[in-house]
Amino acid sequence: MITTRGRYALRVLIDLAENNSGSYTPMKEIAARQGLSQKYLEQIMPVLIKNRIVDGMSGKGGGYRLVRSPEEYVVGEILSLTEGGLEPVSCLGCSADKCERSDDCRTLPMWKKYNELTQDFFNGITLADLMKSDKI
Repeated sequence: MITTRGRYALRVLIDLAENNSGSYTPMKEIAARQGLSQKYLEQIMPVLIKNRIVDGMSGKGGGYRLVRSPEEYVVGEILSLTEGGLEPVSCLGCSADKCERSDDCRTLPMWKKYNELTQDFFNGITLADLMKSDKI
């Protein structure tokens, strides 16, 4: 399940893209426009800054802005960062140890295919696509 963390990150990025004036946008403006808790955004934004999704600046005139153009942001990347991965089962995660049953697991091929479909779907949508809701 995609949590509020991933969904809110996408909403923030769409907001920044749609309200891009070239300058930094204060978090309180984003939170107000999106109807989100500023406290909760304070937990999400460091992940986006650390991974160079957004640029942040503190102090007067500070806030956040996109690092790239909306066409260069892929939903799969954003969700993977904020959700810690999108794998449907733990054995497919990047840091997962090889399951002792993987050689005999009857369901593993199904989970692999499901994971592939999910990754392909989210990696085929950009932030620019989300800005045009009829595109998806």
